Amino acid sequence: MLKIALAEDEPLARARLARLLRGAGCEVLAELEDGTALIAWLAGKPQVDALFLDIRMPGPSGIEVLAELPQGLPVVFVTSNAEHAVAAFEHAAVDYLVKPVTPERLLRTLERIRPGHRTADPGPQPPPTGGSSGLRFPVKAGEGKLLLDLRKVAYFEVVDQVVWAVAGGKRCRSAWTSLSEVEAAFPQVEFLRLQRHLMIRPENVIGLRTLSTGRRMVLLNEGVELEASRSATHHLKERLGL
Repeated sequence: MLKIALAEDEPLARARLARLLRGAGCEVLAELEDGTALIAWLAGKPQVDALFLDIRMPGPSGIEVLAELPQGLPVVFVTSNAEHAVAAFEHAAVDYLVKPVTPERLLRTLERIRPGHRTADPGPQPPPTGGSSGLRFPVKAGEGKLLLDLRKVAYFEVVDQVVWAVAGGKRCRSAWTSLSEVEAAFPQVEFLRLQRHLMIRPENVIGLRTLSTGRRMVLLNEGVELEASRSATHHLKERLGL
């Protein structure tokens, strides 16, 4: 039985989704009205298997909440605006449901969340090849492939279950589908996830800048700035001795 928490500011939509989840055999641990209530609830470190979040809510949005969550916790976005689908998958959501959610569509989503499904297909994990340091990996180039040196990569980004390596201002498509696969391919390399969909090597960082929201912008040696979650900022400051 999956343990689910949901956050939705529309009472009727919240009650309906909770009813559908229970009807699908889930245990609904919490029905919360906005992002602030969800963050407060998560502070108690409950044992939850997945979160169902509305994207637009009072207080922190669903995407802002997702950026603060522990890595590996599945998140499903539920909203009436299909235009947000791209943003949802850019932030590594497990799935995206458009209201009104049907029981059949919900069941397909739950199958993606269940542990047996998530581990059944780990996806391609190409090993590093070539070079004395073993830090090269294949990326798509036209109809063929090139070997890209990891040391030239500014950061990795997941978009719609594709990992892109950004190097020299260019986006190179890898064979990986998750950042975990990148980490597994280079066990000897230290990585840091700035957000669920963004990952860097700490040695590429040359500066930090604080935003009015309290978040930090991380400046990389290529001149690229990326926004870091609060937890990532804490780990980065420790790593850099700040």
